[in-house]
Amino acid sequence: MAELRSGHVGLNVTDIDRSLDFYTYTLGLEVISDGTGAEEPGHRFAFLGRDGKVMLTLWQQAVEGYAPGGAGLHHLAFEVDTIEKVRSAEKLLVNRGVPFDYEGVVAHSEGSSSGGIFFHDPDGTRLEIFASSGAEDAPAPSGTEPTCGFF
Repeated sequence: MAELRSGHVGLNVTDIDRSLDFYTYTLGLEVISDGTGAEEPGHRFAFLGRDGKVMLTLWQQAVEGYAPGGAGLHHLAFEVDTIEKVRSAEKLLVNRGVPFDYEGVVAHSEGSSSGGIFFHDPDGTRLEIFASSGAEDAPAPSGTEPTCGFF
């Protein structure tokens, strides 16, 4: 098992067209492949990523949005190289009217140099874009607890 590493994350969505717009236009992911469920009319899917590597799969089979109190996915985090790239993503998301959990870039905890932005996709799934350094002067809304913890 020492060879394990993350592959991709699959998300159930309520409207794949809306989700494709969000993840491709807003977050810059590419559609690697897409299709329909042969057995289930109305079920569609899409594989998204970069440079041919799948990072995220979307499955149109949900009838309700994300349930924060349910078991399963807590949040999905994307890492970028610099805090400036986090701020650039923040501007784009603000311009698109995307809802945020915190205002601006926040540190992952008090004294942490890593930090990012926390927001939601069209179905309410919690998302994060972060950098491993550069957030030393950013507020830590949860003190010493992880900022990505309890929303």
